[in-house]
Amino acid sequence: MRAEGMSLFLALGLLVAGLCSRVHCVPADDLASKTVTLKGQITKLPAHNTAVVSSNTDFAFSLYKQLVSLDPNKNVIFSPLSVSIALAFLSLGARGSTLTELLEGLKFNLTKTPEAEIHQGFQHLLRALSQPSNLLQLNVGNAMFVDERLKLLDKFVQDARELYFSEAFSISFKDSDAAVEFINNYVKNKTKGKIVDLFKQLSPDTVLVLVNCIYFKAKWKTPFDPSFTTEADFHVSKNRTVRELACTVVELPYTSNDSALFILPDDGRMAAVEAQLLPETLRRWRDSLHQRRITALHLPRFSVSGDYTLHDILPHLGIKKVFSHQADLSGITDQARLKVSQVVHRAVLDVDEEGTEGAAATGISIELTSIEFLTVHFNRPFLFSIIHKDTQSIIFSGKVTDPSQA
Repeated sequence: MRAEGMSLFLALGLLVAGLCSRVHCVPADDLASKTVTLKGQITKLPAHNTAVVSSNTDFAFSLYKQLVSLDPNKNVIFSPLSVSIALAFLSLGARGSTLTELLEGLKFNLTKTPEAEIHQGFQHLLRALSQPSNLLQLNVGNAMFVDERLKLLDKFVQDARELYFSEAFSISFKDSDAAVEFINNYVKNKTKGKIVDLFKQLSPDTVLVLVNCIYFKAKWKTPFDPSFTTEADFHVSKNRTVRELACTVVELPYTSNDSALFILPDDGRMAAVEAQLLPETLRRWRDSLHQRRITALHLPRFSVSGDYTLHDILPHLGIKKVFSHQADLSGITDQARLKVSQVVHRAVLDVDEEGTEGAAATGISIELTSIEFLTVHFNRPFLFSIIHKDTQSIIFSGKVTDPSQA
């Protein structure tokens, strides 16, 4: 049986007795209060890293709002980190106003952070994300697939290798089906089978494809007990009343001390909370978290996936010229004029009693042109972010409106 306005879901079992987690209830009036920045959160990082992480967070929320606007009632899952890295990688070859649009679209202030510092910041970020750990599987990598007809500029090849640690493969795009299969198999391998068919098709005019891949797997510091996992109702539609608080924020740590942040808006307040998603809001939430004893935490076991054509979305964030005949990608080659034809992104995330596993890939195709007791029940739509501890980077972000959607 299914009640009207509800759908069935599997709720994760109660946490072991005595679980303490960091919880923060945010008053509605506090959401729009004084502006702060992420810089205090990451003062141990060099200045260019601070600028990159701060801008990436700003870009994450801007892109999230665009993705939600496509259909407010659908689940959303994407990796803002993957998209930011891929577009920054692309910007290595951009010049003039095309370059300015890309970097400003990524939320960089070019008067404060010169282009060279931005790339250096991504270089340090990629190094930090690649530090080996026995408690966290996090693999981040870039690759470029170059048509055998295209001669890249030496500087672009060198910068791609040294700043973005990119692999390079020679490929023929004349046989576009074979090229799609080769690239998709590479992505599938790098994401341990989680991301398949990143590209549906490629034009025979394609001469270069840039790809970023991310794979993430971590176990909860305090696992859920599967024996307590039961079927329960998930309230898809609004409930009856609106309470005083805007949302409840719960941070659950992994064994690696990275964490998942779950944001549960009060009934009917999802749109209001989403409207206030800004870097300073995230900072205020995380700074205000404190230990509180949770007697029961009900969280759905969920798997969400997203598939987006970002070339339709990025122009709304000011990134336009790179898709047009006016694109200036002369930093890639001096043989011909190029433009971006596709920016595709896929992400999947699985959350269960043991932990979290997720993967994402972003592909860019370029072608020739002429302590209180508390019960928190995530039984209605909620937001989430998976955050890398050492760099404060948002690896995954999204919204669950229906955990039964695959």
